Amino acid sequence: MKPWPTKPLGALVDFVGGGTPRRDRPDYWGGGIPWASVKDLQSQLLETTIETITSEGLANSASNLIPAGTVIIASRVGLGKVAINRKPVAINQDLKALTPLGGELLPRFLLLFLLSNADYFERAGVGATVKGLTIADYQKLRIPVPLLAEQERIVKLLDEADELRKLRAQADRRTAALLPALFHEMFGDPGFLRLSLKEIAAKQRNSLANGPFGSDLLSSELTDAGVPVIYIRDISSGAYERKNTVFVTPSKAAKLEFCNVIPGDVLVAKVGTPPGIAAVYPASEPQAIVTQDVIRLRPNLELSLPVYLEGFLNSAMGQWEVRNITIQATRQRFSLGQFRKIKVPVPPLPLQKEFAQRVTEIRALEAAQAASRLRLENLFQSMLHRAFNGEL
Repeated sequence: MKPWPTKPLGALVDFVGGGTPRRDRPDYWGGGIPWASVKDLQSQLLETTIETITSEGLANSASNLIPAGTVIIASRVGLGKVAINRKPVAINQDLKALTPLGGELLPRFLLLFLLSNADYFERAGVGATVKGLTIADYQKLRIPVPLLAEQERIVKLLDEADELRKLRAQADRRTAALLPALFHEMFGDPGFLRLSLKEIAAKQRNSLANGPFGSDLLSSELTDAGVPVIYIRDISSGAYERKNTVFVTPSKAAKLEFCNVIPGDVLVAKVGTPPGIAAVYPASEPQAIVTQDVIRLRPNLELSLPVYLEGFLNSAMGQWEVRNITIQATRQRFSLGQFRKIKVPVPPLPLQKEFAQRVTEIRALEAAQAASRLRLENLFQSMLHRAFNGEL
């Protein structure tokens, strides 16, 4: 296939920057003009913004009103994020608006090209604390320029692949809602016996009822191998998922026996947004230890199954209990003493076992969907990169 001609982006696109009205002028804020920052670039379509400004704020700042249908890209913070606005929007200084000139580029083709270079933008960003790219950096980037009919064909193919990703995400969100709905269906009746977490975990020596639950580790104590260390980030989704592996030596772990973790323990985030999110430590994982912001709860199996306790703490019922003991410091948190007092409904074990079986089935469905999601993501990324090499 004959390669398409390429041109520098600066020869094909007009770049417009933005700005922020003065924060000490209330009359500049809360008006009818959407005002976008990097935080608003959450998808390829910019429909709403967190903040709005007034016409006075627009007139007295470096911000610019960008017409609907314009490609908007992050130039500081969130490099690689790009979207097209559905309606006119003002932008701040961390965004740039790109308008094709001369009718040689379709806006959607331009967006997909920029999206295909997201990794490059992130790597190329410069700055000591906040990485950024200048308009000149973008202007030098060369873009393939096929005929408009070819651009339309490529956009259509990529949009079809992207639509599959969106449908997969919608199905995943519905599946994620199954567990809370199941818990409410089976245990929403408050007529069960209620015991405190201290009572439910009271049988184990190193349980919630007696002794600390986390270790405040120094960075100098962390190693490249040994016993894994569990952080809040590993349980923040409500299911255990190791984000990166950090270790301590076996000798250090032996000194921290009071916060050791074995499969079947329930791990609870003491700090976070929100705090109280729980996850069962899976059977496939080795013995580990928790940090000071993670509570390790080892339930009495004659009273509560781990998966039931996880379900309770992640449910609306459990989160309501946690909110009642949460304080706002630099981050939302609660004390271990207050956490111990939370009353938990204790259904009969056969009912908990039925719940556990259904949770297993839902988790299997989630795993299959995750594999499908990965395949669709890989397909889209492959098509995206092939498209701008003339291979699609």
